[in-house]
Amino acid sequence: MPAVNDRALQKGPSLDADAIIVDLEDSVHPDVKVDARKNVVRTFNELDFGHRLRVVRVNAVDSVWFKDDMHMLHDVKPDAVLLPKVETPAAISIAHQHLQNIPGVANTNIWAMMETPMAVINASVIAASKNQINEFTTVCIGNNDLAREADMAVTSDRQLLIPWLLQIVLACKAHKLQVMDGVYNDFSDLSGFEQECVQGASMGMSGKTLIHPKQIAAANAAYSPSAEAIAQAQTIVDAFAKPENADLGAIKVNGAMVERLHLDMAQHTLRIAQQLKTRS
Repeated sequence: MPAVNDRALQKGPSLDADAIIVDLEDSVHPDVKVDARKNVVRTFNELDFGHRLRVVRVNAVDSVWFKDDMHMLHDVKPDAVLLPKVETPAAISIAHQHLQNIPGVANTNIWAMMETPMAVINASVIAASKNQINEFTTVCIGNNDLAREADMAVTSDRQLLIPWLLQIVLACKAHKLQVMDGVYNDFSDLSGFEQECVQGASMGMSGKTLIHPKQIAAANAAYSPSAEAIAQAQTIVDAFAKPENADLGAIKVNGAMVERLHLDMAQHTLRIAQQLKTRS
């Protein structure tokens, strides 16, 4: 949400989203950056966002606004700060150092946007920042900027973009980072949006960034375990819990061989389902 859009910001606490990202970067004109920061402080201090993560997208680390954006975080204490246009590990390190020097925000999570060809080339070394900076938890894909800078025609199936996206997913998975799929611009095209959500979830992404409340329900459906998946997960957990299966590495469940790695996956599914149940 643009930090200058009061009407949108007021809706944040009522939306069935996992996180609200308030933007100080692209959607805020240079002339109103100062007012935008004041809006962020007021919004996050006056409104109760409940379970929703409170995230601030600051300006790029090499911009003239970055330091002021970061100092503002002292008055906000967000759950995460989102860095745009990250192309090298240096951006993560710079943001982390700033956070260490600001009282009350040293443990703030760092999210990074990968939205340029250079970011894709450096995806592995950027993701490896997780090894030194534990607060680095999440990567968001900026598919609009990525396609534009690559002079790439983006079709509805993202056929040409997928190899680039998978490079990012691979790097994130290797370093235990969450990865969020990019936005879908045509918020009136819910059918196309639903297909892209399913595609991203199938690619292993953790969630999707959104630009309109209309998109929330479809995204939640695509990235939440179905009733069938929850039932299957419970069946696997129950089967391994039987005394006769305690020492077995693989068992038969409903006519299929199931290994202990599937037990880990099933337990993960049930944890997500429990979190969703608790939140609702």
